[in-house]
Amino acid sequence: MNKKILVVEDDQILMKALNMELLSAGFQVFSAENGAVGIEVCKKAKPDLILLDLLMPKMNGFEFLEKLKTKVPVIVLTNLSQDEDKARATKLGAIDYFIKSATNLSEITKKINKILKIK
Repeated sequence: MNKKILVVEDDQILMKALNMELLSAGFQVFSAENGAVGIEVCKKAKPDLILLDLLMPKMNGFEFLEKLKTKVPVIVLTNLSQDEDKARATKLGAIDYFIKSATNLSEITKKINKILKIK
């Protein structure tokens, strides 16, 4: 059974790139274009891990983390590089934090594999 990843991201180009990267790594991928949709998808899909942007319309990543009632590991992938944003996301339950401009997709896949203990 493939591990399920939920990508909550409003940038369609990045969403497509992440989906392709994760699918090629053998994951089952679910997508949501904002936090509100992400919460709904989360309830139905029951992902093993969530990749989360912070700056989105309707419900941002911080609000998503506040509303997330499961213990699913969350990796933040954002352009917010301030220490206080990282601290807030971590306090709300994110287990890792990547800056989009300083991260390549294979790094994210490696981190997901490590968190989900996939060789």
